[in-house]
Amino acid sequence: MAHPSQLGFQDAASPVMEELLHFHDHALMIVFLISTLVLYIIVAMVSTKLTNKYILDSQEIEIIWTVLPAVVLILIALPSLRILYLMDEINDPHLTIKAMGHQWYWSYEYTDYEELGFDSYMIPTQDLTPGQFRLLETDHRMVVPTESPIRVLVSAEDVLHSWAVPALGVKMDAVPGRLNQTAFITSRPGVFYGQCSEICGANHSFMPIVVEAVPLEHFENWSSLMLEDA
Repeated sequence: MAHPSQLGFQDAASPVMEELLHFHDHALMIVFLISTLVLYIIVAMVSTKLTNKYILDSQEIEIIWTVLPAVVLILIALPSLRILYLMDEINDPHLTIKAMGHQWYWSYEYTDYEELGFDSYMIPTQDLTPGQFRLLETDHRMVVPTESPIRVLVSAEDVLHSWAVPALGVKMDAVPGRLNQTAFITSRPGVFYGQCSEICGANHSFMPIVVEAVPLEHFENWSSLMLEDA
């Protein structure tokens, strides 16, 4: 998860987030190169008194500064489109979970099971145990198996919400009357935190999301216990 004074992204916990991090680094290097070139040209123009008559009116230079930006845009657009299609890819999910946004909590329903669902409320600060994170912990976590394609159906009951977990590279708007879907694969066990990312009222800051990724055997034991309690 994020920590104070962090400058970069969180560590990736899904293949899509790894691709997003690589694309970010790729685009940032292009931006650095362009910025360096522009800064050099500005300094050169301001500091020198010499004038090159071939630069004042040159067809070749006009072609270069037209073609070069087009090539740069292609180098950015192609990887971006590839990742966009990867993020929309949902092939044969092993588990489907419906996440419903409310004011101001989330409810989860495991649609592959008959009666497996629960509400997820933020734990108040006074009830936190040592090691838990303020404004991020919930009384019930969304538990998923690792290395399995998970489909999440996202909607809302009252106003606009947004289901977002940065480490998984997932962010999907929850719109009343509309069922959106997204998917992810957790590449390692862990606990991943997110928050509602659409302003939804007075307690918008108090409806966190906690995804706990566990091995498949542990997930089956957890789901059996949850069904027994139900």
